[in-house]
Amino acid sequence: MEWNSNHPQKPNASFDGADLDCGNGLLILIRKHLGPLEPGQVLEILSTDTTVEEDLPSWARLTGNDIISKTKNNSQRSYLVRKGKRISSINLFADTIRPIPQAIAQVQQPTPRNAALPAFTVTGIGSWPRPRWMLKAIHERLENRISDEELQTTANDAVSLVLQAQDRAGVDLVTDGEQRRDSYASFVGSRLANCQLIPISDLLPYVDDPEKFALELKALDVQGSEIHHPAVLGPISRAKPLVLHELQYLQSITHKPCKVAIPGPYLLTRTLWLECLSEKIYQTREELASSVIKILREEIQDLITSGATIIQLDEPVLTEVVFGKPSKQRSFMCGALGEKMKPTHEELEFAAELLARTLEGFPKERLALHICRGNWSKDESVALAGDYRPLMPLLQKVPVGILFLELCTPRAGEMEVLANLPESYLLGLGMVNPKSEVIESVEEIVKKATKAANLFGPRRLLLNPDCGFATFADSPLAPSEIAEAKMYALVQAARILRQNFNLI
Repeated sequence: MEWNSNHPQKPNASFDGADLDCGNGLLILIRKHLGPLEPGQVLEILSTDTTVEEDLPSWARLTGNDIISKTKNNSQRSYLVRKGKRISSINLFADTIRPIPQAIAQVQQPTPRNAALPAFTVTGIGSWPRPRWMLKAIHERLENRISDEELQTTANDAVSLVLQAQDRAGVDLVTDGEQRRDSYASFVGSRLANCQLIPISDLLPYVDDPEKFALELKALDVQGSEIHHPAVLGPISRAKPLVLHELQYLQSITHKPCKVAIPGPYLLTRTLWLECLSEKIYQTREELASSVIKILREEIQDLITSGATIIQLDEPVLTEVVFGKPSKQRSFMCGALGEKMKPTHEELEFAAELLARTLEGFPKERLALHICRGNWSKDESVALAGDYRPLMPLLQKVPVGILFLELCTPRAGEMEVLANLPESYLLGLGMVNPKSEVIESVEEIVKKATKAANLFGPRRLLLNPDCGFATFADSPLAPSEIAEAKMYALVQAARILRQNFNLI
C-alpha cells in the first residue's frame, strides 16, 4: 500500500501510540481502542516508530482487520484500520434460543460444604459447554461492549442451566461449569489489577518464529483471535475475587457440595510471564511467582471461608514439562510464550515449590490438584502422551487431599504407576473421555473403576471425566447433551460400585 497525502475518510476513533512498536505494547493499545468499535468502523493509529509499517499488515491479516489507508508527515505516521467481522467458532451445539431457567423462590442457606463425600463421588472437572448467548456475552465483555455486571447477570442464567443438567445426571459434587470464563486460565487476567486480556494472535511479535506460531494457531480447532491471553502491564494484585463470585452464586442455588477450580501457581506464572512485557515489571519469573502466590492465597482463604467443599488447582502444564518436545517455538500447550524452560528436574522443583508455598497452612482435605495432557482438540494425536512416572516425585509431596488425574485414554498410561502414592490421597480418576462423543457404557466404567478400587481401595476413589468439556469457551469438545450423558453414566456406575463394595 502506498502512502497517501490524506486519508479518504474520517476515523471513528483515534489514539497516539507514540514510539511503541508492535512487539512492545502497541498491539495491546490497538486492541483496547478497536474493541468497542462496531465491525466496519475505522480506528486511526498514530505512530512514530518505523517498524510498525512492516509489522502492522501481518497483524491485520492474522486478525481479520484491514488497513485501508496510511499517511506520513515527517516522523509522524497515521494508519487507518477498519475493524473486521469476528470469525467465530461458536459452539455449534449450543441453544440458539435462550431458555429461561426455573424461577428460584428464595435463596436458601447452603448446607455445610465440608461434609464427607460419598464413596465413588461423581464430579466434573470444571468446564461445561456454554450456550450461544453466553458466548456472545463473553465476547461483548472482552470488547468492552457490556459491563462486568451485565456479564455476571447473563452468566447466572447459564450456571443455573448447568446445575440443572448435573442434577438430572445425579452428580454428587457440582461445579458451575466455568460459564463466566473465556478459558480455564486466561480469565484471571480480567480479574487482576494491571493486567489486560488480548487475543492470542496479537502476541505474534513476541514469539521466536512468527510463521510457526501462526501455523500452530491454525491447528487449534479455534481461531487465534478467539483465544485471549493475559498481558501484565504493571505490578499485579487481586483487583476482584478470581472465582469467589462463581462459588457464591452456585451455593445460592444448590444444597449440594460445591467444587471450584482455579489455575495453579505454576500455570499462572508460566502464562503471565511474557519477556517483552513482564521483564519491565518483574525482573525474574520468581518475582512474578511471588505475586501470583499472594493472589492465590488470598483467593483460597476466601473460598475456604465461604464453604467451598473442594478447591481444585489446575496444573496441566506439568505434563508439558515432562512430555513436551524441546523447541525454539513456544508451544500453545505450555501456556507460556515468554521464557524457555529450564531442565525438567529444575522446572518440576520450581513447580513443586510454588504449589507448596501457595497451599501452606490450608486444610489438605479441601484442596485438589488436576493434571491432564492437553484439552483443546479432539485429535488425540496432537495431545501429549506419557504415564505419570516422571511426575511421581511431585505428586507424592504436593499438599492436597485429592488428585484429579487424566486416565481414560492410552496416552495417560497405566493406573498401576500410581500405586505408590501416599494412602492419604483420594484419587479422582478419569473414567470418561470429554473429547469423544461416544458415551462410555456403565459396564466398562464399572470394570475400570473396580480395577482401581482393588488397587487403591474403594473409599479413596472419585469418578470424573479426564478433563472439562469446554476448556476454551469457543471450542467445546462435545455438546451439552453428550456431557450430561457421560456424567449420568458415571453416576449409574457409582451406584453399582457402592453396592458391589457394600458402601451404601
